[in-house]
Amino acid sequence: MSRAGLFLRSLLFAAVLTVATVIWALLCCFVFIALPYRKRYWAISRWNVFVIWAARHICGIRYQVKGYENLPDAPVILLSKHQSAWETIFYICLMPRPLIFVFKKELLMVPFFGWGLAMLRMIAIDRSKGRDAMAQVIATGKQRLDDGQWVIMFPEGTRTKVGGQGNYKGGGAHLAIGTKTPVVPIAMNSGDCWPRNAFVKTPGLITVSIGKPIAPQGLTAQELMHQVENWIESEMRVITPDAYARKSAGKPAAR
Repeated sequence: MSRAGLFLRSLLFAAVLTVATVIWALLCCFVFIALPYRKRYWAISRWNVFVIWAARHICGIRYQVKGYENLPDAPVILLSKHQSAWETIFYICLMPRPLIFVFKKELLMVPFFGWGLAMLRMIAIDRSKGRDAMAQVIATGKQRLDDGQWVIMFPEGTRTKVGGQGNYKGGGAHLAIGTKTPVVPIAMNSGDCWPRNAFVKTPGLITVSIGKPIAPQGLTAQELMHQVENWIESEMRVITPDAYARKSAGKPAAR
C-alpha cells in the first residue's frame, strides 16, 4: 500500500479512536461508576476490545499469541517488553484476570482517557518520590494480588525502538520478592505495526510470546530481573530476527 493510503487509513483510525474514547469516557462517568468493580472493569475494557478490532479492520494490524498456556490460575506479575500503546490496550483484552497497571500519575490528567483510568484500581505513582513510590507499589500491589487481580509492569520503563533494548529496572522484581509472587515475562513486537510516537500505522502481524512463570524465592531482585531480561531479549530475537540483524549491521531498525 502507498504511503498516502497508509496515512488515510491511520487518519480514519485516529478519528474512530477519538470518538470511541469520548463516548466511553462519558459512560465511565455517568454509568459505569455505579457498577460493581468486576462489571465496571468488563464494561470499560470493551473500549480496549473495540480499539483492537478497529486496528485490525482499519489498519490491518493482526496478532497471534504464543505461550498462553503458561499463564497460571494464580496471582502473577506480568513483565512485558514495551514498544507502543498497542500492548497496553491489548493485554486487558487478552488476560483472564483484571489487570493492574503501574503508571505515572500524570496520565490521570489526560482528558477522557485519564477519566477511564481513574475508574479502575490502577497504581498511579509519583516517580519523583523514588523509594516511597516503590513502597506504594509493593503495598498496593499486594492488596490487588490478594484480591485476585494481576499486576503488569514494563521493566524498561518506556517504549523502546524496534530492535532496541532499554535499561531493565528492578521495580517489578522488588514487587515480586516483596509479595512472594511469580513473574511472567512477555515479549512482543508491536512496534513493527504501531511504532512509538508515529501517527501512521502499518499492516502486519504482531506476535505476543508469553514465557513460563519465574518464582522469586531464593533470588535477589537483580537476579530475578536478569532472568526476565534474558528471556525477553532472547525471545525478541526469535520474534523479529531481522530487526536485530539490521541493528547489528549498523542499519536503522525502526520504521
